[in-house]
Amino acid sequence: MLDKFKEMLQKEDHSDTIRFKLPRHIAIVTKGKHIYSKKHNTPIGEVYKRSNLIILSTISSAVKLNIPTLTFYILSTGSSELEHFSTVIDSLTEFLNDLSEKELIHKNRIKVSVLGKWYDLPSKIVDSIKNIIEKTKDYDGFFVNFCLNYDGQEEIVDAIKLIARQITSQKITSGLITKDTIKENIYSSYFLPPDLIIVNGSKKSSGLLLWDSPNAKVYFTNKLWPDFDRIEFMDAIKEYGKG
Repeated sequence: MLDKFKEMLQKEDHSDTIRFKLPRHIAIVTKGKHIYSKKHNTPIGEVYKRSNLIILSTISSAVKLNIPTLTFYILSTGSSELEHFSTVIDSLTEFLNDLSEKELIHKNRIKVSVLGKWYDLPSKIVDSIKNIIEKTKDYDGFFVNFCLNYDGQEEIVDAIKLIARQITSQKITSGLITKDTIKENIYSSYFLPPDLIIVNGSKKSSGLLLWDSPNAKVYFTNKLWPDFDRIEFMDAIKEYGKG
């Protein structure tokens, strides 16, 4: 099944001309991998491999459309309680290692960042994260963010803690705190807020980029992430383009 899916991705047609407004930053919630695994009686490792290929395809599509920033919400905090957590970590580690060598990344100068408390994850994936960050740190053609061990509320709490330390050290005073101060201290401080958020699997908010998302257009799709494809990606962009 996975080989057929790879062939489908390789045959994707990216030749269509875009005649509508494009988002500058698309954030995607990749829900439904474990539901898909049970529904199709497919090992979770294979589901994550399929999901990783979809991420790669989506990055390729964004590059061809000249969309500068993508953010993927992949692993939430508390995921260590999952039954197949070690398999998930193995799959994501392999994906990041492969991605760090991809021509797509280096040819298009894609800077890869990881948002969240990823440093608390097992050492093998932490090493993979450090590796891809180091290899792409000087790139500025496109930007791809992976949210790993991430929680939107914790992102804001951590920003407040950083600001509190700045007040304690007398670098700033409380009266000078503004919305910009919060933005400067969240994980995604140096990225434009998302214009479009795509949520897979259900019509529930997942807390992705909470501080940055008030003005984002949200596109809900009933497709689980392993069923997500370029057609659905383009439908979301077209919906955004309607204004």
